[in-house]
Amino acid sequence: MSSTRTAARTAGVAVRAMIVLTLILGVGYTLLVTGIGQLLLPWQANGSPVGDGRGSALIGQSFTDADGEALPEYFQSRPSAAGDGYDGSRSGGSNLGPENPDLAATIEDRRALIAEREGAAPSDVPADAVTASASGLDPHISVAYALLQVPRVAQARGLSEAEVRTTVESRIQGPDLGFLGEQRINVVELNLALDDQEG
Repeated sequence: MSSTRTAARTAGVAVRAMIVLTLILGVGYTLLVTGIGQLLLPWQANGSPVGDGRGSALIGQSFTDADGEALPEYFQSRPSAAGDGYDGSRSGGSNLGPENPDLAATIEDRRALIAEREGAAPSDVPADAVTASASGLDPHISVAYALLQVPRVAQARGLSEAEVRTTVESRIQGPDLGFLGEQRINVVELNLALDDQEG
C-alpha cells in the first residue's frame, strides 16, 4: 500500500515538474527571447526583409529562368549546393573536397560557362563565381565577380556601364568588424536597387 502511495506521489511530482518546466522553459523563455529580439533587433528577428518582402538580405536567391539560364538583366549569385539551389530547408555544401574529380570538373564547367556569358577570359572568373558557399545560401558575391557582370547587365537594361558600375560600387560592404573577411556585395539588394532605379 505504501509503495503504491510512493509511486503515485512520485508520478505526481514528475507531472507537476514537467508542467512547471514546460511553462518556464517552453513558453516563458520563448516569449522572453522573442520579445528581446523584437525590441532590440526587429529587422533581423523578422528575417531581414528587403524590397517590400521581395527577398531577405540574409538568404541568396537564384536569378535564372525556368530552364536555369541566367537572366541577363540581373547580377548572378554564386552557385548553391542547397537542394536544387538556394533551398532554405536543405542548407549545406556539397561536402566534396578540393581534390574530388567531380568537383574539379564542375568548377571547370562553371568557369567556361561564366567566361562565355560575360565575354571574359576563363582566368578572369573569380573563385566565388564557380564555388558554392558552405551554407549554399550566401547572398554575397565578391566585388570582382560583380564588376565582371557589369557589361552584360548594363546592356540588358539599356543603361551605361558607368551607371551600373556606380550602383555596384555604392553597394560594396566592408569586412565584418572592419577586418574579418573581404569586401563583398549583397546580390539580392543590388538587383533590387537596379529594379527600383529603373522602375
